[in-house]
Amino acid sequence: MRARTLPLSRQRSGGGKPIARKALAIAAVVSLGTGLLAGCADDGGDDSGSSSGDNSGKTTITLGLFGTMGFKEAGLYDEYEKLNPDINIEENVIERNENYYPALLNHLTTNSGLMDVQAVEVGNIAEVVATQADKFADMSKAEGVKKEGWLDWKWEQATAKSGETIALGTDIGPMAICYRKDLFEKAGLPTDREQVGKLWAGDWNKFLATGEKFKKKADKGTYFMDSPGGLLNAVLASEEEKFYDASGEVIYKTNPAVKGAFDLTAEAAEKGLVQAQTQFQPAWDTTIANSKFATMACPPWMLGYIKGKSQPDAVGKWDVAVAPKSGNWGGSFLGVPKSGKNVEEAQKLVAWLTAPEQQAKLFAVQGSVPSAPAAYDMPEVQNGKNDMTGDAPIGKIFSEAAQQIPVQVIGAKDQIIQQGLTDNGVILVTKGKSAEEAWETATKTIDNNLDK
Repeated sequence: MRARTLPLSRQRSGGGKPIARKALAIAAVVSLGTGLLAGCADDGGDDSGSSSGDNSGKTTITLGLFGTMGFKEAGLYDEYEKLNPDINIEENVIERNENYYPALLNHLTTNSGLMDVQAVEVGNIAEVVATQADKFADMSKAEGVKKEGWLDWKWEQATAKSGETIALGTDIGPMAICYRKDLFEKAGLPTDREQVGKLWAGDWNKFLATGEKFKKKADKGTYFMDSPGGLLNAVLASEEEKFYDASGEVIYKTNPAVKGAFDLTAEAAEKGLVQAQTQFQPAWDTTIANSKFATMACPPWMLGYIKGKSQPDAVGKWDVAVAPKSGNWGGSFLGVPKSGKNVEEAQKLVAWLTAPEQQAKLFAVQGSVPSAPAAYDMPEVQNGKNDMTGDAPIGKIFSEAAQQIPVQVIGAKDQIIQQGLTDNGVILVTKGKSAEEAWETATKTIDNNLDK
């Protein structure tokens, strides 16, 4: 069965225009991703839409977000409210994007119930640009916004064929591997980040081989990696082509890279190297707090998630090593629906939140790679460290990883395919299903959803 062909976006493993120039590498690199940091939120929240004011007479700007995007955590709302005493900022957060996005799409389709500002994850930006662009204010016309302020491919990801730029990029997600030094030491593995990276350099099969070594001596009840979904996402993020081809055809079932990544992840599950958890669920959060796994695929925004879910005694016990192959996982945008009651003020807020200075502050707190090149030379980025990873030079590690990110075709329904492969696919292998049974279940689920 063939799904509908939909408009595509190209990106460095996450969306946008193909980048032939190495300039991007230099640009995108000295940065460190932010965005869809999943964390501490509730999937139910208030859905009443924009608010024009509160009892104090201030104008209230509402933001609809997913995960932990870091604006509140970095103190940016408080800073903006001090700079603008007549503004009050409220955010409504849903933890998992797959719960957030369908609701957003419904609100956009009906043009009702929207917040003043809405976040869009990179896996959804192609569909939003193709089908909902007319619902958003053109951010290229907002005061102080210039195209040159963003990586060119990041800007293009949110730009419609008609020329309107419907949202401004917040981050990119060059990927590494975060690991627990204490658990590696107990398992007889090296703990120095360069030596750790050499264990699996260039090959995800070497990563699994390291997991088998870990398992032989690891503490009972601990796993090498956090989840099958995390592993599958990481492997696929390092491929140049995954779910769509450049012509817009859905190819996930016939692309050997996808089946190979699925089978490799299934093998890890069969060998007990990944725990039977779905990422960004409460049970998975608990395993972070209780140190139940030693590694996880780690774009820079994941550092903020680790920090938010860990026990205080975990500070400094994590480190960051290069991934077997570079890839991009994540990246988000902020757009302003035209139906909002405070469009002009919301545009000012979005422009300010995504300015280089604020992106650099987000990096300092969340370890997130800016999508604004001007942020890369700022001290917050150049000297960036993270409490959880101690003295690890995360700026250098993630910036070098960003230089190797492949240009990847991104389709409008990438999230549906990705979620089907993880939450309805490889996770089943941890529950006793064979790889073949899990693949069949995943593809049936995906194709049914693509046909809706």
